[in-house]
Amino acid sequence: MSHLSWSRSVLSGLALSALATLAQAQPAHPAGHTPTASACEASIEGQPGKRFSAQEIRVSRQCATFTVHLVHTGKKPWQEAGHNWVLARSADIDAVIAAGLSAGPDRAWVAQGDARVIAATQMLSGGEHASVTFPVSRLKAGERYTYYCSFPTHAEPMRGQLVLVD
Repeated sequence: MSHLSWSRSVLSGLALSALATLAQAQPAHPAGHTPTASACEASIEGQPGKRFSAQEIRVSRQCATFTVHLVHTGKKPWQEAGHNWVLARSADIDAVIAAGLSAGPDRAWVAQGDARVIAATQMLSGGEHASVTFPVSRLKAGERYTYYCSFPTHAEPMRGQLVLVD
């Protein structure tokens, strides 16, 4: 076997092994259910039709940080139908959205420096993905939190609840 053939064979085996490991770490999940691969992270899709794949994300207070992985499953560029993931206290959500609309598209409709925004990904075009990590210490027991997409016309229908547990 030539060195090139052996390298391709080894690389193919490694790629298959990595894919199998990823499949185990990120099991398929029904719509509306947060994956349980880790209590300190969640994956969510921004889908065509102005919706997220999950309407609730549960965060363990045992986590020091929490990471949200967002994938935009559509095909349009962000200027036409972008998706992002923005988290704020539910009590602040209308004011955060209003401030974001004033910030405009250059800021992905999220006001720069708005302390009410706990976490936000950048605005994504179809096929893109991004992650955001935030300290769980920013979440308080008994408080309600809403995540949403800040693209105009998406903010109302494209929402979910983030819940602090245990």
